[in-house]
Amino acid sequence: MSFNPELCRNESEVESKLIVQYLLPQLGYTPDTWHQEITFGKIRLDFLAFAAQAIPFVLDVNSPLSLVMEAKNPKQNLNNHVHRLKNYLISLNVEYGLLTNGKEIRIYQKSQDDIQLVFQCAGKEVDNRIEAIKALIGRDSLKEKKSTDNSETQTTENNQPNTQTISHHSSETKRQHSMKVIAVYHNKGGVGKTTTAVNLAAALSKKGKKVLLIDLDAQANTTFATGLIKFQFEEEDDLKDKNVVHLLESKDFNFIPDIVRQSQFFNDPEIDIIPSHITLIEKQDILTRIAAIKNRLITKLKKVEDIYDIIIIDTPPARDLYAQVALITADYLIIPSDLKPFANQGLPTVKLFVNEINEYKESIGRPPIKLLGVLASKISTNSRFLQYTFPKQRDVISKKYNLHLIETVIYDRTALSECLNQTIQIGDLEYPDPKSIFKFAELKSSVQTSAAEFDILALEIIQKIGI
Repeated sequence: MSFNPELCRNESEVESKLIVQYLLPQLGYTPDTWHQEITFGKIRLDFLAFAAQAIPFVLDVNSPLSLVMEAKNPKQNLNNHVHRLKNYLISLNVEYGLLTNGKEIRIYQKSQDDIQLVFQCAGKEVDNRIEAIKALIGRDSLKEKKSTDNSETQTTENNQPNTQTISHHSSETKRQHSMKVIAVYHNKGGVGKTTTAVNLAAALSKKGKKVLLIDLDAQANTTFATGLIKFQFEEEDDLKDKNVVHLLESKDFNFIPDIVRQSQFFNDPEIDIIPSHITLIEKQDILTRIAAIKNRLITKLKKVEDIYDIIIIDTPPARDLYAQVALITADYLIIPSDLKPFANQGLPTVKLFVNEINEYKESIGRPPIKLLGVLASKISTNSRFLQYTFPKQRDVISKKYNLHLIETVIYDRTALSECLNQTIQIGDLEYPDPKSIFKFAELKSSVQTSAAEFDILALEIIQKIGI
């Protein structure tokens, strides 16, 4: 097989004739180890290839993401695209990037916070230089480098026998008094609030954070989504007598260790959950009469601050007592939104509600809630929409509503609803069997992109809250 750059007259032909038909097969990448048009928040990659396939993506030092390939029109100067490639490699922790317009091929390698040009040739020379390219970014070559890196890491660890013990002790010390509480709130329903809460919790858990997920919505969508509703009949309901309302209604009884459950076959590792129940609706009038109720969750969380790194609270789409409790307790706020007019029209009410909450927090000596940003969620993947409409929607949030956006974008993919609506057949009955997007990705490879988006969201949140 050979390559003729004269056959590449536009960007599409560079992608198909140079990258898909020539480079990827020559470098040993099979169709299951590379992906085209991958989106991570604002980042849109032409090609992403793997030395070793891994589901889901984990964007850390052990990242399986190995090679980004970017194709440009033959008339474009590659110098104009180096900065963007640098951003891709550093943001996604990918070691190598290939940049080409068909006439020229360049390979860059990430080096801390910069990238270095490590290979360059003309398109007409690629046949003669393919072995050199293989040595740098061929799949077998990258797998070998990864294996060597792991061996060196293991050797270093073996020469320091007390490192694990010391590290564990340091982690526990750091965790004390550093617990962060994040509320996920919007007063409009259907904007991806529960999907955000449960999958962000799953992503943070996979990154080694000890997470507690609290469901403060009477609809109990988070409780359902994490696999705790495994009953078909009322007499089998094991949540009625031990849920979040019992945590709130008593000062001296029912503490978090008494109420907490573990998610069921939802994630790996599983997540601790304080479940909700439909009875929250009828209990609200009674609880509203208790003056201390608004501060009770704060008090009970303090008793477990040495156990958990992050608390995520899923809230009702309302300005009721439970939403007040959630925001009063929270250190940070995420506002999921599909950025459509009805959701946007609710933002001034959200801002007013937050101001009222902060006034109350000031009266009890607590710092104001910090807005992490509006999270664009349930966003269409249609290319024309993303090119023309989505940028305008984003501008509205900052310019009209004076709110900033979280960088990560959660796109509207079938997988996000499918994963939470899985079922299992037991005898003649069908029971809910929901999965986190990460657990679902282990079963269904096409789900990788959605899992990656929540991975990136988790990294952004970790950076913003400093934990």
